[in-house]
Amino acid sequence: MAEGGKTELVERIARVLAGAAHSSNAEGSDPSAGETVDLVWKEHVNQALAVLHAIREPDKAGAAAGDADIWQRMVEASIAEADRG
Repeated sequence: MAEGGKTELVERIARVLAGAAHSSNAEGSDPSAGETVDLVWKEHVNQALAVLHAIREPDKAGAAAGDADIWQRMVEASIAEADRG
């Protein structure tokens, strides 16, 4: 967990992917996958990083809504933080 109690972006994405893989609310079979997600989310870090790499550059709608350069720097900072960790 990052400073200030905020969970790193790569961890949040990895947890979502783990939940999707294990929860019966998605592709899995576990009706209460919270504990499983706590145990296996690190197995999904590479997938989470792939997602971050894919969204580094905003699409047209995202770029029109805000500053594309700031978005790219924010996502790249999250990738760099994961690489340091």
